[in-house]
Amino acid sequence: MITGSLVALVTPMHPNGDIHWEHLDKLVDFHIENGTHGIVAVGTTGESATLDPEEHCKTIGHIIKRVNGRIPVIAGTGGNSTREAIALTSAAHKLGADACLLVVPYYNKPTQEGLYQHFRTIAEAVPMMKQMLYNVPGRTACDMLNEAVVRLADIPNIIAIKDATGNIPRGAELIQAVEGRLDVYSGDDATAMELMLAGAKGNVSVTANVAPRAMAELCTAAVAGNREEAERLNELLMPLNRKLFLEANPIPVKWALQRMGMIGDGLRLPLTVLSEPFHGEVEDALKASGVL
Repeated sequence: MITGSLVALVTPMHPNGDIHWEHLDKLVDFHIENGTHGIVAVGTTGESATLDPEEHCKTIGHIIKRVNGRIPVIAGTGGNSTREAIALTSAAHKLGADACLLVVPYYNKPTQEGLYQHFRTIAEAVPMMKQMLYNVPGRTACDMLNEAVVRLADIPNIIAIKDATGNIPRGAELIQAVEGRLDVYSGDDATAMELMLAGAKGNVSVTANVAPRAMAELCTAAVAGNREEAERLNELLMPLNRKLFLEANPIPVKWALQRMGMIGDGLRLPLTVLSEPFHGEVEDALKASGVL
């Protein structure tokens, strides 16, 4: 798998909610030029919840085509329906994605056995696709425990997990428990440095959308065990790590990218543009981190 910064890429949109393909191309080039190590296409930050299946696959394919092999592309293909996740994963494989990102099923709250069977079934249905699990209990209302992940690590094409719990001791325990059979990535910008210093292979990052070079450099330093350099860069990025979550992701990061002149102000309902009282805070974070 990839080592370093994997941007959880936003999906730019027109004011009416249609996907803005030209801005998407601009973002892809921006990341490649600034050292991002890989792109996660149509994950939570890419508003996967409000893209229909056709748009979902079209966006993944568009990103893969624009990247043109320059860096890896991981396609978000998860769902709370196992059949739907298989269909999306199969489509992403045919489109040429390097791997897929599979979120823990949301809303229906499966048991730990149900989670194991869900991910095992997808892996067996699309055996040639490398698969990264994604545990984000703060959004799914379902937490996949380390014990289930250790079981899933025995499946050959399940090769990684994005741990967005923000719990460093738990993440460090998982790294030790899987014994190299599965790579662990952070999915929480504020705690990513510490998890990488504990052995994680990188960070699937929201902050990388607006500060790709600094995040890539932070990940490189932390994965290499260079604490001094990692702490310097982490301090620089911490204002963004905090303020880009003042409202539900991707509301603040899309506003930040608009303020940078990278995209317009399009979001899909039920998400709405960043509330005006937060504008100053996000802009101050952009300035403090050297983005503006």
